[in-house]
Amino acid sequence: MTLADCPRVSEIRVRGWQAAYRGLIPQPYLDALSVAEDTARRRARFGQGGGEVVNLVAEQHDEVVGWVCHGPSRDGEVRTGDAELYAIYVRPDRVGCGVGSALLRESTMRCAAAGYERMLLWVLKENTPARRFYERAGFTPDGAEEPFDADGVAVPEVRYLRALTGAEIG
Repeated sequence: MTLADCPRVSEIRVRGWQAAYRGLIPQPYLDALSVAEDTARRRARFGQGGGEVVNLVAEQHDEVVGWVCHGPSRDGEVRTGDAELYAIYVRPDRVGCGVGSALLRESTMRCAAAGYERMLLWVLKENTPARRFYERAGFTPDGAEEPFDADGVAVPEVRYLRALTGAEIG
């Protein structure tokens, strides 16, 4: 990902939230998401973190159509030694075309190559399509749950886990 990709990544993220989380997160929260504000935050954070946080984009015909972000996992302020998939979004009209699978495969391979033994991620409990996607990629729920706060509404998330060693990655 380059700095020039920030506006497109923000558009994919915001439109992805609005499409994937309709009916799962309060609609006023989704309606208030702003591509311009997300772009400004993304640009301000770009390049921070000393390379620990990795942002990758998928391009088709020179256009960004997906984005994934991973880095070290934390439990509060304590690093766990695991990797965490922070985000993965695909342009809504490209969902189901293999872009997300390719991004997730690249992310897990890079984390394994960096020496991480496991990768964690959080997903909305009621987001059945996303949960199926992660399960097809070898992730399983580990029993941990916590709420995501969306304008004062607690939206439950579940944590998924995948080993990155001892099995074929990809």
